[in-house]
Amino acid sequence: MALYQGILAYDGTGFEGFQRQIRARTVQGVFEDALRELGWQEEAIRYAGRTDTGVHGLGQVIAFRLAWRHALEDLRNALNARLPRDVALWYVCEAPEGFHPRYDARARRYAYRIYLGPIRHPLHERYTWRVWPPPDWARLQHATALLPGRRDFRALGTPTREAGSTVRTVYHARWYRLHQREWVFDILADAFLYHMVRRTVALLVAVGLGRMSLEAWHRALETPPSQPLQGLAPPQGLYLAAVYYDTDWPLPATDEDFRIWWQQLWNWTFTSDREGP
Repeated sequence: MALYQGILAYDGTGFEGFQRQIRARTVQGVFEDALRELGWQEEAIRYAGRTDTGVHGLGQVIAFRLAWRHALEDLRNALNARLPRDVALWYVCEAPEGFHPRYDARARRYAYRIYLGPIRHPLHERYTWRVWPPPDWARLQHATALLPGRRDFRALGTPTREAGSTVRTVYHARWYRLHQREWVFDILADAFLYHMVRRTVALLVAVGLGRMSLEAWHRALETPPSQPLQGLAPPQGLYLAAVYYDTDWPLPATDEDFRIWWQQLWNWTFTSDREGP
C-alpha cells in the first residue's frame, strides 16, 4: 500500500476550517469522504497545517496511504470527480516512506490580500479584506521590514498547543502590489502561531493608517506583552500559499516578480508539477 503526497486547493468560504469536526463541513472531512469511495481505510489523512473558518488554501500538503493500481493522473482525476466544487487536488505523487506533511516541513508560506476601495466590490468580498483609505506604503513596508528574524512573537499570536513555545523564525515578510487597488502581504516562516498572520496584517495596516505608531509596533516585537495585541484581519483575505520541504524557496524582489509567482501559484502553471511553488 503506497504512501501518497498531494497538494490541495480550496475556497474556504463554505468550510468551518480544514480540520475534521463532528457535524461540521471541513476540507479534511470532504477529502476523506472522497478517499473512502476509493477504498481508503486509514483513520485520518496527514496534513501540513490547519486553516480556520473562511481561510483559503492554494498549497495545502496532505499525505495518505491507498491501494491504487493505476496511474497517478488517474488517482488525481478519480478524487477530483468525487470532491465538491470548492476543493481540488492539484497534484499527487508517491511519497518517500515515513513522509509527514507537518513534521517534515522546513517552512510555510501565507499570503494575505487586501483590496483598496471606498465601496465594497461584490467579487472581492469573499477573497480579500477591503481597506479604505489606503495605508501609507512606506510606513507599511518599514513596519514589515522589522518582522524577519528569530524571536518571541507572542505579541502576534498564541501557541498552537498548550504551554507551547511562541518563538518562531520569520524568513521573509513583504508587501507587494498586484495592481493599484490590490496589495498582498507575503510571509514565510518555519511555523506560525495561532492567528499570527491575521493579527500581523491587522496591526501592519493600523501602522500604515497612522492608528498605531512605528515605535509601538517595534516595542511589541522587541519586548512583547504577556498577551497578544488586539486586532485581527478577517479570514477571507488569508491563503495558505505553499509548504516547503527544502530551503529553495522563491523570494520575489519586485512587484513584477511577485505577480509572476502569484499567477503561477494561482493557476498552478509552473514549469512542471514537481517544480511547485
